[in-house]
Amino acid sequence: MEENKIAILTDSCSDVPRDLLERFHIYEMALTINYKDKSYRDRIDITPEEVYGNLQKEIPHTSLPTMGEMREAIEKIVADGYRQIIIPVISSGLSGTYSAIMHACSEFKDIKTAVIDTKNIALGSGFLSVYAAQLVEKNLSFDQIVKKLEDKIAASHIYYSLQTLQYLMKGGRIGRVEGILGSMLQIKPIISCDENGIYYTVEKVRGRKQSIDKLIEIVEGRLKGTKNYYLTICHGYAQEEADKIKERMKAYVDKAVLFMEGQISPALGVHTGPGLIGIGFFDLDD
Repeated sequence: MEENKIAILTDSCSDVPRDLLERFHIYEMALTINYKDKSYRDRIDITPEEVYGNLQKEIPHTSLPTMGEMREAIEKIVADGYRQIIIPVISSGLSGTYSAIMHACSEFKDIKTAVIDTKNIALGSGFLSVYAAQLVEKNLSFDQIVKKLEDKIAASHIYYSLQTLQYLMKGGRIGRVEGILGSMLQIKPIISCDENGIYYTVEKVRGRKQSIDKLIEIVEGRLKGTKNYYLTICHGYAQEEADKIKERMKAYVDKAVLFMEGQISPALGVHTGPGLIGIGFFDLDD
């Protein structure tokens, strides 16, 4: 068994597309989507499309993988011949995944683990797993990869345009009065994660079209002068709009070292509702 083999493990809320999970051999733990009568493992037993399609009937709750599932994930990796595991996960400011997996790792005394709090969500977090996997391919050591990841947390950004405020209001993630007022005024906030990995409002824009325009403007503005980057255009039940944005940003898509697209995890979508658009990038330049 090679002592220096390094595995990458992530969570389903980090939204790494299936083809990249396979290509880079990244392991994934599923979060759980809980309905009144049944629970499903995110992207295993239920698709994002099914969750979004059902939101009018019932807004489910989400929960972390169980300790048993986390243990199983680590045991599987060890059985596959790894002794070192790097685990980038979604923001500790938004989920208990980070502290739970830290606890699970502490039970494995004979393997080396590093859990990375990405301070981000969806592909804003997932970018770091892909980056880690690419560093493994370059034969960097465990400690070198961990150091590079920690240095690159601030290089990952994702911005979201919300179609509606009602789901943030229902989930208690926005003040009721602010939510009602915003809905009346057709406010479409653009949100992101701050340096502590907590949602904040980047801009408040009136109307959907202006909101999408502003989203593109923010990302293109930040990418000016950046030579090497990953790019994502993701969505929650808004494929058509995502496709149009991809067309509008074609020059940036074509230049990206890696371009990733797809549905946002339902674990994020149940709090934000259908019609969510996300554009994110990861700056690879040092």
